[in-house]
Amino acid sequence: MHEPAHLNEVLVFLIAAVCVVPLFRWARSSSVLGYLAAGVLVGPSALALVKDPDSVLFLAEFGVIFLLFTIGLELSVERLKVLRRFVFGLGAAQVVVTGFLVGAIAMWFGQPVEAAVVIGGGLALSSTAFVVQMLVERGEMASRFGRMSFSILLFQDLAIVPLLALLPLLGSPDASLAEALGIAFLKALGVVIAALVIGRRVLRPIYRVIASSRLQELFVAATLLVVLGSGWLMALGGISMALGAFLAGLLLAETEYRHQVEADIRPFKGLLLGLFFMAVGMSIDLSLVAQEWPLIVTGLVVLMVMKSVITVLLCLAWRLPRDVALRVGPLLAQGGEFGFVLFGGAMILGLLDRETGQILLAVVALSMVATPAVGWLGARLSRWATPQPVAGLEGLKEETEDVSGHVIIAGFGRVGQTVARVLSACGLSYVALDMDHARVTRCRRDGLPVYYGDACRVEVLEAAGIERARAAVITVDRSGEASHAVEALSRRMPAVPVFVRSHDLVHAQRLEEAGAAAVVPEAVEASLQLGGILLSSVGVGTDDVNRVMADFRADNYALLEDLDGKAGKAAAKRK
Repeated sequence: MHEPAHLNEVLVFLIAAVCVVPLFRWARSSSVLGYLAAGVLVGPSALALVKDPDSVLFLAEFGVIFLLFTIGLELSVERLKVLRRFVFGLGAAQVVVTGFLVGAIAMWFGQPVEAAVVIGGGLALSSTAFVVQMLVERGEMASRFGRMSFSILLFQDLAIVPLLALLPLLGSPDASLAEALGIAFLKALGVVIAALVIGRRVLRPIYRVIASSRLQELFVAATLLVVLGSGWLMALGGISMALGAFLAGLLLAETEYRHQVEADIRPFKGLLLGLFFMAVGMSIDLSLVAQEWPLIVTGLVVLMVMKSVITVLLCLAWRLPRDVALRVGPLLAQGGEFGFVLFGGAMILGLLDRETGQILLAVVALSMVATPAVGWLGARLSRWATPQPVAGLEGLKEETEDVSGHVIIAGFGRVGQTVARVLSACGLSYVALDMDHARVTRCRRDGLPVYYGDACRVEVLEAAGIERARAAVITVDRSGEASHAVEALSRRMPAVPVFVRSHDLVHAQRLEEAGAAAVVPEAVEASLQLGGILLSSVGVGTDDVNRVMADFRADNYALLEDLDGKAGKAAAKRK
């Protein structure tokens, strides 16, 4: 039987990923580091199970293509509009200042201008995949420092577009630096204009037809065609395929199919991006790293301290609180995955010699390893610098001005905190209001977006951004306060749905009359959950259990209301 080409390498990759990556996840580290370690392990510098990393590099590069596509999906106009001050102001300043200083240091060490531009641009970027994953896992994406970190990362993701376009131009012997920068800027501008011009008019009708067929595999195939086809067209025009994928993401970001496309593409992105990081790990020369470890460690410390200090100072210049600045700076001190892309491409084009490129790859990888410890140090410093809870409506309004599409949580007790964790796990922002001063102080020390305020007051709701909110949740214990909060929300913003917890069905009915979109009676829901577990334990099938539960929940627990009413009438007759 004929053995397919590269089958051995594919099996080695899969076995290494399955064995190594779960260990890193078990240690609560990033899967990116797991893939890098797996690549180093099977590469020529260690076990040498794969002797030629270039044999799979072409396939691995598709991981970067899909990553750029998902980044394009994240760049909705609404998100950019709300965060524009921090994305295009703070984010741009961070990339420019950091890139300039790092590039100047590289030139001082004897690197040519072209190489210094690549080094400065590559090390100015942080790891979007690494940082966002940490924020989501810890439930900190909705915090103010989480939003600021995401804003800076968003501009860094945009900056990779001209940097990738700049790379082949710098490698051309005939192009000057100024000319290369100008062409790269024009190419990036052309990508954005193309997205704005043909976005909804072309892809939306196509996806509407495909969605009407109700064939999931056809929808996935169409998404793959859009990603790879746009990349291919860009490549024909002399532009990177990754930029074409980024354009495709921008085209789909404003359509109603965005979330389904993102869900369909996630397995391809994860697998191929993991393969890319394994290929990077295989390309790391451990012998060279062992020889140059003093230089690598020095570069690591200088990079992380420099990026932390620059980002903290810029955050303070943008009038962010000290505690927020001290969290954002260390969190973004590492090098990013696009550093691997830029340095790898620069070595191929001859812009970086092999030794310098290997040292830079090692510094970026080690900076990712050090990020949890550096982030912990930033959190400790932030707690020391945490101000008292926001006093006054102006302070609340200022801290929530960059939030949009969020959920307002009135009451941050056990139920409110659970709702907040659920929202954070799905990457949704929230603003919580609570009247317990000690609880607000404690939550703010943990970086949570919790503020002292009464959700029954219209001016407090306005300061919390109720006009920009997508929903509100009332979780306060006292029934009277819950009713007043629902009335205030319904009166101020009737279009914003309000979800409330109640103690019983009678309280639930009053809340619905006050304007609540949905009410969850605690005692009744607990009883239904207990009944469902009981039915499952005595052998009732899952489908039947779900049907019974749905019947009781239909029409706002109408069947239970009838039983409750009959019981009440019977009790009255006995009296």
